[in-house]
Amino acid sequence: MDMNRVKQILSSPADIKVMYNGSSIWIDELHEDQEMVTCHLRGPLEERTQVAVSELIEG
Repeated sequence: MDMNRVKQILSSPADIKVMYNGSSIWIDELHEDQEMVTCHLRGPLEERTQVAVSELIEG
């Protein structure tokens, strides 16, 4: 995924599915200077982690 698409997803009111390492995640914040996002798994766990934008897959 690229940074522009992450920005679109964050600003969209739609529920857009994003995958990281085979798991569905929510993107919490974009860190443009590092090309990273803070995200967490969809579901009851709220543990947040930072991953590279390039590792995210839409759909």
